[in-house]
This record gives sequence, structure tokens and C-alpha cells, in this order.
Amino acid sequence: MAARHRTRWATGGAALALALSAALAGCGGDDSPADAASKAQSAVGSIASEAGEAVESASAEARQRLDDIQDGADVKDDVTAGPPVTGSDGRVRTELTAHNTDDSSRSFAIQVDFRDAGGQLVDTVIVTVDHVQAGHSATATARSTHDLSGEVRAEVARAVRY
Repeated sequence: MAARHRTRWATGGAALALALSAALAGCGGDDSPADAASKAQSAVGSIASEAGEAVESASAEARQRLDDIQDGADVKDDVTAGPPVTGSDGRVRTELTAHNTDDSSRSFAIQVDFRDAGGQLVDTVIVTVDHVQAGHSATATARSTHDLSGEVRAEVARAVRY
């Protein structure tokens, strides 16, 4: 059975940090890990792109918010990114494969960083892959939030299984 997946895209420095903080301030308490991941997607999905230091700040904030997912397991090694491909719209895409090594169905929240040839962070996105059956893999597509030119690398910066 194919897993259902959703993608959301994000970058944007201080605005992202504020949006994520506001959206996820209540991650403790009654919110489930799925609710926390969904709030992270919504917050980052609506932020416009910025460059340089703002993107670095957004990346750090996204990693912190993934840390906040209760009962999540760090599973970066269980997620791979395929080669990046630039579409006719100038956006870079990469296919992600999440392998569920747990013994029950799980979802994944994945941060993908896009870097230029010099290693400079140029974009960050968060993608979720929902309901991956135990022992199976599922795919999703990470897409940059804006046109990226030149050589671009896509890397899994962080992955949390919940």
C-alpha cells in the first residue's frame, strides 16, 4: 500500500522563526506529534524566501522545532535524497525515500537543505511522509521555495519519525 504524503516548503529567517514559535508554542501538553509536525508544515509553508543569514536562521529554527516533536526518533539515516533536478520553473526538486524500520506504521518530518556549489545554504524545506507501514518505504518530493541557479545539492539535514 502506498503511503500518503504531503510536502510543504519553507525558508525565511526571522519571519520563519516567529511563525514556527507561534505555531508550535504549545507542542507540549495535549498536542500529538502529528499535530506538532502539521503545525510546523503550516508555519513554514507560508513564509517567503530570503537569503544568507536569514536562511541559516530558518534552518536552525526548523531543526529546533523538529526536536520539539514529542516521542520522535532521530532517523536521518533512514531517509535518502535523490539527485536534485531543476524544473522548467527554476525550482529544484529531489525525491526523498523514507524507510520505516519500526514495527508499526509511522510518519516522518524531514528537513531538506539545498546548498550551492560552495556549500552555502540557499533554501530549506520541511516535508512530511505520512503513515509509512512497518518495514516499508515511501517517497515524497522536496521542492525549493524559489528559483535556484547553478549547481545545487540537496541533503537531508534532519529526519524525525513519530
